[in-house]
Amino acid sequence: MFAGLAAVVVAAFREALPWAWAIAPVGAFVWLVRRHDRVIVLRDRAARAGVFYQRGLGRIDDLWAGGGEPGDRFADPAHPYAADLDLFGRGSLFELLSIARTRIGEEQLAGWLKAPATAGVIRERQAAVTELSSRLDLREEVALAGAEVRAGVEGDALMTWAEQPPVLRHTWMRGAAGVLTAAAIAATVIWALTGAAAALLGVVLLELALFMSQRLQMHRVLHAAGGWSRDLGILAHVLDRLEQESFASGQLAALRLRLDAAGVAPATAIRRLHRLVEMHDWQHNMIFAVIAMPLLWDVHIAFAMEAWRRRYGAQVRVWLQSVGEFEALSSLATYRFEHPADPFPEIDDTATDARLAGASLGHPLLPSARMVSNDVQLGGEMRLLVVSGSNMSGKSTLLRTVGINAVLALAGAPVRATSLRLTPLLIGATLRIQDSLQEGRSRFYAEITRIRELADLAAGRPPLLFLLDELFHGTNSHDRLVGASGVLRTLLDRGAIGLVTTHDLALTAVAEQLAPRAVNVHFDDQFESGELLFDYRMKPGPVTRSNAIALMRAVGLNVDP
Repeated sequence: MFAGLAAVVVAAFREALPWAWAIAPVGAFVWLVRRHDRVIVLRDRAARAGVFYQRGLGRIDDLWAGGGEPGDRFADPAHPYAADLDLFGRGSLFELLSIARTRIGEEQLAGWLKAPATAGVIRERQAAVTELSSRLDLREEVALAGAEVRAGVEGDALMTWAEQPPVLRHTWMRGAAGVLTAAAIAATVIWALTGAAAALLGVVLLELALFMSQRLQMHRVLHAAGGWSRDLGILAHVLDRLEQESFASGQLAALRLRLDAAGVAPATAIRRLHRLVEMHDWQHNMIFAVIAMPLLWDVHIAFAMEAWRRRYGAQVRVWLQSVGEFEALSSLATYRFEHPADPFPEIDDTATDARLAGASLGHPLLPSARMVSNDVQLGGEMRLLVVSGSNMSGKSTLLRTVGINAVLALAGAPVRATSLRLTPLLIGATLRIQDSLQEGRSRFYAEITRIRELADLAAGRPPLLFLLDELFHGTNSHDRLVGASGVLRTLLDRGAIGLVTTHDLALTAVAEQLAPRAVNVHFDDQFESGELLFDYRMKPGPVTRSNAIALMRAVGLNVDP
């Protein structure tokens, strides 16, 4: 560039060089600027790709916790199982699964985890996930393009702008603007031919009288469209990639078809808005601004932008939702790609009662090296497992294992098991019931309130899978036994299946009262050389001993009488 400037100076003042000598350095500078911008784009993309693959390797190596999006904003203490099964937060199922880069993609995935789908929807998602799992390049490109959307697009605000009522309500003014523009052109020709400017002056005054009252509304339309066209341009990067694809599975094919619902590809529609914004920006040129004023240039552009919104505004929501749905499916497909041993569950919608049969069920949030698998059978005559055992033996982990695999299955994802067959189910749990100082509620009151909610769920369809941890442990053994027996009988009578844990050996009598619909199982431990050892394997029958005293002694407490 400095060489070009020097050439210009020499050519202008010394006349020692021809002007053409300045062209090459200036041209080279322009090329370098464009090349530099391209290099920056490629550098940023490479950095995002590095993060994408680094996170993937972390998930494969069980080193993913804390490196992804935890989804804290989706946490809901009132939800019947989200907190109990660690769906959101650091080290959560959402963090493990999500590669979504748009807020609407994260919302879609979170919604699937919080609301079990029907059998037909689950099968459609399984087919889509199967198709996407092998298309690594597509998932990577959409994820990288989505990173820009995350940084630059406010989906809710964008949809609000696109769907809001017209700002320019007097549509007759568009016709009037056309007539006045034609009149201004004719008056300009008359002025040029005759020198009489009165006609042009009259047209301009009429334009001012007619449109001055609409200047604020015009400005709102032009300013808003200019800002949102940038966000749509970012979104177009993702949409453009999806537009190039064809899919075999029903859900992905339908998603792709929705993108063309307006009769034109989203990227093409967005480019039309970009052109309007660019045409409006021409007025920043001082010379063109003089021409644009009598032609009512900004009026025509504003009405054209409003027309764009009328035609495509409703499609903006479809575009965003399509990207979000694809990202949610892509998240499940990435999990399947990274965990090829995890199978899809079989959804049995022909059975008349609730069933869940899992072989080697493991917890997907636990590192593979520490995960212990167990078989679980619920359904038919036997519908309740009363799980007893000492502290830290694995009772609560079993409930979470069953629950989180049910969540995966009913969202359309693979499960951590050798096999899993289940009917459509609702899910409810009491693993993380807490008291509330602000609301003046004890843990016991919070627990019985949740159980009442689960009993109400069990009265509907589909059947309920309940996971009750240390049922009624805030009361005495007699009341606990009577209350547990009554609640569990009600749940079973309403067609529910589930598990209940206890370290109170007296509560194992519930299984005998509810037999043959309930059976006892347990986890045990061994105390060797001052250390407690657990195998975390579920065994038949009730537990016969407790480790509480041994634990107290192990930490140095004097519990001798």
